[in-house]
This record gives sequence, structure tokens and C-alpha cells, in this order.
Amino acid sequence: MSITFYTNPMSRGQIVRWALHEVDADYEHRIVGYGDEMRGDYKRAVNPMAKVPAIDHDGRIVTECAGICAYLADVFSDADLGPRDDERADYYRWMFFAAGPVEAAVTNRSMGFDVVDPEKQGMVGYGSYDRMVETLDGFLAKSEYVCGDRFTMADVYLGAQVIWGTQFETLPKHDSLLAYAERLTARDAYRAAKAIDAELMEKMGSA
Repeated sequence: MSITFYTNPMSRGQIVRWALHEVDADYEHRIVGYGDEMRGDYKRAVNPMAKVPAIDHDGRIVTECAGICAYLADVFSDADLGPRDDERADYYRWMFFAAGPVEAAVTNRSMGFDVVDPEKQGMVGYGSYDRMVETLDGFLAKSEYVCGDRFTMADVYLGAQVIWGTQFETLPKHDSLLAYAERLTARDAYRAAKAIDAELMEKMGSA
């Protein structure tokens, strides 16, 4: 099983590296520089969206962070990070809540166009930033992980959003969010992946 991981340490590729470490995957990373490199051969051969991350698994290309996380949990089934039968509803609900409402609401707010007429909030998919936060906070206040007391790949993707958001204040520092982030950042796989990207960023900064 051969995995080539296309990334840039200053990107959402950090999420996928964490996922790769959680399933203990053997992978080779290829750093893709922003600008001409990303818009050249990489765009033609890997991702026509000209963005990272992406993985090439034995000739099969997978893009989009949530999709890659779900794929890795499925392929590396021995890691037991995919949903069990009674966990599927929560697993998929919150994985894609993070990929949809959380991602969109946080991005739109950061770019300054999150104010939506209340009568048109249904058109943006997340209603409002405050409604998204209230929903997320309500769930994490009563659940240790997405699937109750068991860590799954859904926690990698949702957790990455919460960790980033509470660190850089794109999400409020509610007790439930901070406690969830603390549980996840204590994981060995998270720390190992983070250390690699931190070292890469340091090298890029000194180059």
C-alpha cells in the first residue's frame, strides 16, 4: 500500500497528516509550494482545484480533508477509527457538520460577510455563525467525543476545526470547546504530526 501525501505545512494538510498518524499509515509527503508550483504539474496531475491536501493511494487520488479522513478510516479499518453500527449517525452527522456549517460560518465571518438577513439565513446552509456555535457547543457540552466516549476519525476533522478556532479565536473559548480541544491535543498522533509540520515551517522560514 503506497500513499503519497501532497501538502504544505501552512495549510489544511495538517489535518490530514494527523489523520495519517492516527491510522499509523506509511506515507511519503511531497511539499507543494504555493504559486506556480501548485498551479503547474500538480494542478494537472493531482488536483485541478490547485489546492492541498491530497493523497495518492496506489494511483487513486483523494482530495478534500473530510473526504480524505473518512477514506483513511475506511481503508485502515484495523485502526478502528471508523464508525461502528450504532455510531454511524453521529459520526457522519458531525463529520459533515464540520465540513459544511462550521467551515462555511467561520470562513465567512473571518472574511467579513457573515451578516445575513434572518429571512434568508436558510440559503447559506449554516443559518448564522451564532446558531452554528450554539449547536456545536450544545453537542460537545454533553459528549466527550463525537461517538460518545470513543475517539474516531470524525474527531480528527471536527477536532481540527475546534482546535484551530479556539487557538486563533475564530471560535469562542467556550468551556466545552476548550475541553474537547485539550483532549485531542494530548494525543500522541496529534503531537507527532504537529511536530513534523512545525519543523517544516521552521525550515521554510529560514530558507
